[in-house]
Amino acid sequence: MNEIIEGINAVVWSNALIVLCLAAGIYFSIRTRFLQVTYFREMISLLFRGKSSKEGVSSFQAFAIAISGRVGTGNIAGVATAIAMGGPGAIFWMWVIAFLGASSAFVESTLGQIYKEVNNGQYRGGPAYYIEKGLKVKWYAMLFAFATILATALFMPGVQSNSIALSAENAFGIDPMYTGFFITACLAIIIIGGVKRISIVAEIVVPIMAAAYIFMALVIIGINITEVPAIFGLIIKSAFNLESAFSGVFGMAIAWGVKRGIYSNEAGQGTAPHAAAAAEVSHPVKQGLVQAFSVYVDTIFVCTATALMILFTGQYNVVNPEGGFLVENLPGVEFGPEYTQYAVATEFPALGQGFIAISLLFFAFTTILAYYYIAETNLSYLTRKTKNKWSLNALRVLILGATFYGCIKTAEAAWMLGDIGVGLMAWINVIAIILLRKPALKALDDYRRQKKEGKDPVFKAKEVGIENADFWD
Repeated sequence: MNEIIEGINAVVWSNALIVLCLAAGIYFSIRTRFLQVTYFREMISLLFRGKSSKEGVSSFQAFAIAISGRVGTGNIAGVATAIAMGGPGAIFWMWVIAFLGASSAFVESTLGQIYKEVNNGQYRGGPAYYIEKGLKVKWYAMLFAFATILATALFMPGVQSNSIALSAENAFGIDPMYTGFFITACLAIIIIGGVKRISIVAEIVVPIMAAAYIFMALVIIGINITEVPAIFGLIIKSAFNLESAFSGVFGMAIAWGVKRGIYSNEAGQGTAPHAAAAAEVSHPVKQGLVQAFSVYVDTIFVCTATALMILFTGQYNVVNPEGGFLVENLPGVEFGPEYTQYAVATEFPALGQGFIAISLLFFAFTTILAYYYIAETNLSYLTRKTKNKWSLNALRVLILGATFYGCIKTAEAAWMLGDIGVGLMAWINVIAIILLRKPALKALDDYRRQKKEGKDPVFKAKEVGIENADFWD
């Protein structure tokens, strides 16, 4: 079975997907005139505007749902994996894919808003909706919906719960099975309440957990402040094969930086448009900009914080593709959350492992909540002409089972299945948003025009020549 999973993973995550994601980010950055820079202040101001409604959530709640999906195991264990497989230079390529990916995140999230609809009293939208309405290819939309349900309800929750269980066992000696029972029970209580309950939990938990984690990182950076230039120099030199110690993993630095960058920030993957579509806004571009900013929060802030803690303290190994290790500072320690736990424990021996275990609990648990919301949205798409409660209950049982099983299976199997899920969604969605770029760019032009006229932009789809955006007409 492991050989089959490895084979599928190698096909899904071939160099072609890495090139596709990079090319899409470059293309959208140019076409949007690098809005990830020019609209940065606008992103922040829009974050705190708008209120929730009966059908939708506020901009900040949609941002919190998306961040809860983006900020997870990838920010702690994923960064460690990138360093282990690609050396310090992998972090630079994570920054690159985040910067470029912000434009891809803008496009997909704007499309999610443009083609959203009201279903069972709630805003619903995402790639399946905009593929059907925008591209008018129903089978392709259904393919995305099936792939996403499979990925977010079966493949990807296990990565998050596995990391929670591993870190809890390392820090507190808790049996993974008990951890599995605990997080599965908590998950069941929340998901039964639907998107409103998920958004409330995310709105409260996400800012607290991110602030606490970044604060800890800043303390460690402060302790090692004189080493900051050297660490950034190491990252940049390693990224361009200028550091002899890591020359053997130059190609791996790019591949793993992009791979783990996409896994962490999810730009272009097709997850964020589901949360974006749930927001109550007057213009789709407003939520597109907010979601672009969430990519920065995930990678530039949280992932960088993790990387600096690991590199400052030297608590990492780097695998030699030809066998053995280029760097082996932690003999016998597998790559994953343990790197970050050892890094914090180096500066705070009594606090480190427990702090990371608790951080990972909140990070990964809220990500599983986001996965459930995404899976439910795609199930709603497939069954929106019927009201099958059994299918919703089956989905809940599936994600609860996958979450529990993730706690007791090996980390390697969990990560490979998670990578397959991310890769399948990214392939389908990136191709779709490239083909469907015109409506998003028309909406951006309309937003710019109204802003120049001193207006608070209000969107009318037919006026800008966009068809099948029924909600906005």
